[in-house]
Amino acid sequence: MSGVIPRTWSADPVALVAAGLALSLYAQGFVRLRRRGRAEHATVAGALLFAGGIAAGTLAVVSPLDELAEETLLSAHMLQHLLVGDVAPLLIVLGVRGPIAFFLLPPPLLRPLACLRPLRRLLELLLRPSVSFGVWAAALAVWHVPQAYDAALAHPSVHVLEHASLFLGGLLLWTQIVDPTRRACLTPGRRAAVAAGALVGGTALAEVLLASGPLYPHYANVADRPFGLTYESDQNRAALLMMAEQIATLGLAATLLFWSHVEGLERRVAT
Repeated sequence: MSGVIPRTWSADPVALVAAGLALSLYAQGFVRLRRRGRAEHATVAGALLFAGGIAAGTLAVVSPLDELAEETLLSAHMLQHLLVGDVAPLLIVLGVRGPIAFFLLPPPLLRPLACLRPLRRLLELLLRPSVSFGVWAAALAVWHVPQAYDAALAHPSVHVLEHASLFLGGLLLWTQIVDPTRRACLTPGRRAAVAAGALVGGTALAEVLLASGPLYPHYANVADRPFGLTYESDQNRAALLMMAEQIATLGLAATLLFWSHVEGLERRVAT
């Protein structure tokens, strides 16, 4: 590819089918709520957020970004990870806030699934705050170990597993932070702490990228990179990109939730 910016799109069947299924489920839940006269729980803004999340995750793996990420630039691969594991889950979770989350599955599908005790127990386990955070942290840490990173690039099935685990981890993390179904397992202050903890973890990884020499042999051996980047500048861009995106998302979430926590304390003191 030698410095050439790819323009090839991929018709990845897994990504496209998953995107189509997710949009179809959201659409039927949206229509059901609207027909019940509950338009306030099925808003256009929510639908756009959900669709934006699906688009972000899908484009990350079917657009030319995927080839650039696999073949040439670490910074492109980092952008892909941020879209799949952070931006897409955040927008999806924001899009399902409120009752619409309970309407995503039609009754004929929901009833038999609700009767599956192993599935319910697994969901209850994953939605425990400590487990959700642990899954996110493990996915982030494991897939940025150089050997795992290169294995994902070398084996398509491992690459799919990488993206799936990053997406699941992001979905679980943002579910705890946003609390879309208002389960109130965590107070705003504790949700702020979860967001802050995730920000610290992401920033630590970015600092490692900034402070270290070449970490990923696959990218270190690329002869000619687009945009005139060297390996060092490419790795630094990957780190700064991660830091900027997580400050914009996790940092903002932690700030807003901490503010909500302080306001709650002030109201209790006033009464």
